[in-house]
Amino acid sequence: MSYDTMQPRTVFDEVEDELRRAQQLHPPAHSGHEGWAIIKEEMDELWEAVRLKQSTPGRTDKMRREAIQVAAMALRFLIEMDGFQN
Repeated sequence: MSYDTMQPRTVFDEVEDELRRAQQLHPPAHSGHEGWAIIKEEMDELWEAVRLKQSTPGRTDKMRREAIQVAAMALRFLIEMDGFQN
């Protein structure tokens, strides 16, 4: 699916779905440091996908999935930051 043909709400829905999935699977971060580390891990995974050769099958889909996870974890950080025990 290309960006040009996607409706913006579709992306937001996917990010929200990923956020809810992560909230069900994993407890909240305990600190800003932990929340940052979670986002960095997702960024590292996105970077790995970006670095794949352009001819790699599924590269665009992988980048998209990882970017959605980055966005979801950034939202989770914002939602949960008042509860961090820094």
